[in-house]
Amino acid sequence: MNLITYLVQIPDDSIGDSSSIESRNADYKLGQEHTRENGMPGLPDLGEIYPLGGSADRLGLVDPNTGECLPAAMLPYCGRTLLEGLIRDLQAREFLYFKMYGKQCITPVAFMTSAAKNNHEHITSLCEKLEWFRRGRSSLQLFEQPLVPAVGVENGQWIITKPFAPVCKPGGHGVIWKLAYDKGIFKWFYDHGRKGATVRQVSNFVAATDLTLLALAGIGLHQGKKLGFASCKRNLGATEGINVLTEKKILDGRWAYGLSCIEYTEFDKFGIADGPHSRNRLQAEFPANTNILYVDLPSAESVGSSNSENSLPGMVLNVKKPITFIDQFGKQHRYFLKTLNVSGGRLECTMQNIADSFLSTCPSRYYKGIEELDTFIVYNERRRVTSSAKRKRRHAEKSLHQTPDGSLLDILRNAHDLLSQCDIELPEIESNEKYRSSGPPFLILLHPALGPLWEVTRQKFYRGSISEGSALQVEVAEFLWRNVQLDGSLIVEADNVMGSTRIDQNNVYWKHDVKRIEACKIILHGNAEFEATDVTLQGNRIFEVPNGYKMKITAGDSGFDSRLEPIEQNMMDGGSWHWEYRLRGAHIQLEVVEL
Repeated sequence: MNLITYLVQIPDDSIGDSSSIESRNADYKLGQEHTRENGMPGLPDLGEIYPLGGSADRLGLVDPNTGECLPAAMLPYCGRTLLEGLIRDLQAREFLYFKMYGKQCITPVAFMTSAAKNNHEHITSLCEKLEWFRRGRSSLQLFEQPLVPAVGVENGQWIITKPFAPVCKPGGHGVIWKLAYDKGIFKWFYDHGRKGATVRQVSNFVAATDLTLLALAGIGLHQGKKLGFASCKRNLGATEGINVLTEKKILDGRWAYGLSCIEYTEFDKFGIADGPHSRNRLQAEFPANTNILYVDLPSAESVGSSNSENSLPGMVLNVKKPITFIDQFGKQHRYFLKTLNVSGGRLECTMQNIADSFLSTCPSRYYKGIEELDTFIVYNERRRVTSSAKRKRRHAEKSLHQTPDGSLLDILRNAHDLLSQCDIELPEIESNEKYRSSGPPFLILLHPALGPLWEVTRQKFYRGSISEGSALQVEVAEFLWRNVQLDGSLIVEADNVMGSTRIDQNNVYWKHDVKRIEACKIILHGNAEFEATDVTLQGNRIFEVPNGYKMKITAGDSGFDSRLEPIEQNMMDGGSWHWEYRLRGAHIQLEVVEL
């Protein structure tokens, strides 16, 4: 990973033109040691914050049974809701901590919900249904953000559904800091012994891939930073902001510096043109703002508790998102600048612009590096940092950007990158057009607890091949693949999650809703094990292993033989074998331990 910084010079009136913006690449290196020596040991000092309150109108998510509009957190993706995916990623990091240090760590998580589309009720109901993810009710906290009224841009009048009933939408995630203070969330984190927190949005599926979150938190904790951004290359024309290094001369003659961001809704204000044919293509040179943050909790609390405009950072009037509502007569309206004569907007504030409260001051202009600033940024390949589902892809639409289909393609490309490093032969993933017309060449879904660091995952896979049209789904952490030739579907699960291979028009791959030709499915109940050696498995097979037993599959006269062996009582908790994790310098080394 590289540490990339860019400079935006903001005049005193905070309104610039294109001549006031330049980019500088500082090219600082971020080593593995930030992830493991600082990020992993610091896990007990960290909390997590998930802003879930957005209305996600562009996603068009509807309950198929009731027709009710649903929030983004309820989107079924790869066999589970998006919110379950976030908790699953977190549990993988906690599992890695346990394997490294032999201690259990349960991270407190705060959800910011809203009333939009009954968001708060849906999130609460899901948590209750899943028994609070078996983490204990006290480790999760929900707090609800208020809605703001929408206004007609041209006439300045409130948009209403009926008399005295204004259309209300979430007013951006920037309210999170003040609301967290008002609702006692900061105190709750302190009561759990937490010093910092990572923040990620529910629609971003890949934020926890490999190093990203652990490196971000590692630098923030170890270097005592107040705020950090995880960033990557920006796609031209995307509805996302840019990260910048700001320079500002303040009234007493000193200079203030800090890493911050400019939202895409503010590009015109700073003279930044956007689009493939723009003469000013400067915004493509700046890294993307992904809304993945590290925040020092006391520093954030000091801003949220202030009785000033800083407690609601980045206030903007956003007229670039559609305002959709149903009036009292049941008629749907959609206010959008590009589609109707009347445009609508709402006042929003942005959580990442809390960075503007963390500027570092100098007596004169500063020309050295940025290591001394209170803010920082980490940079990685885009598909390992952000790939989101913010909108529904229209029929026959060519663009996959910010759609569930596009994010699945990024997940599969990440899987290809990972397993190719294990000397496993895989089909090449061709162009987006090929993917749209024919579907993916394979499906690979790996539980993040296999890593989540790729350095760890790579040691659990060794050689073999996965043929075109095949599917691999692994839902266990203690797993060893050695010279496996997969031509079909292999599903190893501890939950009731299906996987498949067939490519046809009836498949919705990102939902994990696919039709199967055949599959080998392994289901482990409780403390169970499965081992297959030197054997070819053909046709539809289901191997179900009861609690307390190990199933062994070997070659036999009829193709294969299977036998169940009870696991000895003294091995019941830990198993007859396990991976032992050891820290060797800045690297994690795995060794198979057989008892």
